[in-house]
Amino acid sequence: MTNQELTARAVERHADLVWRLALARTGSVCDAEDVFQEVFLRHLRHGHKLSSPEHEKAWLIRCTLQRAASLHAAAHRRRELPLDAAPLPPAGGEGLQPGDGAVYAAVLALPPKYRTAIHLHYYEGLTLAEIARAAGVREGTVKSWLSRGRAMLAQSLHD
Repeated sequence: MTNQELTARAVERHADLVWRLALARTGSVCDAEDVFQEVFLRHLRHGHKLSSPEHEKAWLIRCTLQRAASLHAAAHRRRELPLDAAPLPPAGGEGLQPGDGAVYAAVLALPPKYRTAIHLHYYEGLTLAEIARAAGVREGTVKSWLSRGRAMLAQSLHD
């Protein structure tokens, strides 16, 4: 199978995951599109090295987090004004869906590490261990991020 075919399959299987995570991490549809494209371009170059579907999913999550972080680190990409919310493309997953109102808007308003942990846990269904591996931190750190993020969400939704 060619790299292009491998990447096409990865897009079919994981487009929603990468898109939602990129949007949750960046808070901007335009930036999420940039991250999405860059992640799958990297997959085109490196996808043949991924040994299993689980490895591929973990790699895509990690790559999405890294690309979103490097996008924000670039001085010319820093935003000075908040961007208004835009609708998401249709997602086929179960459970909570990004874009479904005030709760997800509050999630997007969280600092990046809390926003990412909450998104991956509640919207993508990843375990603490999976998030820790993807973010390159300890499980206890992820647990703290989730706890603090939930507290911030509760505060912002009650105000």
